[in-house]
Amino acid sequence: MRAVVQRVLSASVEVEGLVVSAIGPGLLVLVGVHEADTDSDADYICRKVLNMRLFPNEKTGKAWDQSVVQRKFDVLLVSQFTLYGILKGNKPDFHVAMPPAKAKLFYATLVEKFQKLYSTDAVKGNIYLHLFVQNAAIHPEFTKLVFL
Repeated sequence: MRAVVQRVLSASVEVEGLVVSAIGPGLLVLVGVHEADTDSDADYICRKVLNMRLFPNEKTGKAWDQSVVQRKFDVLLVSQFTLYGILKGNKPDFHVAMPPAKAKLFYATLVEKFQKLYSTDAVKGNIYLHLFVQNAAIHPEFTKLVFL
């Protein structure tokens, strides 16, 4: 499993021109599922993402001191099979990504795990078509890759 974790001021997703999910400050997590991923892989990603200290502590002034949970920020999960893309010549190949039908169920389970460990209201996840992101003003270049 692979995850690209990005700190955002806001992020939203649209389907057919309608906003179907949106978050304020928090984390945008692009999730790629490998054909061999298991529940323990999903558990690892959940724990890692929710506990990474990516936000400043305003009381102490420490820059990388608090998690998304400690700050009570939101998490937007987006399925991104292209994280397992391989270029063969000029053509992308996604044969190591989990097949779509199986991946859809696995991703739904992953979203439920995040919601159970954190909050149903704070964690948003679905299959999305268009993604809009407003990066954080402080360290806008911050993106964290989590590989399992």
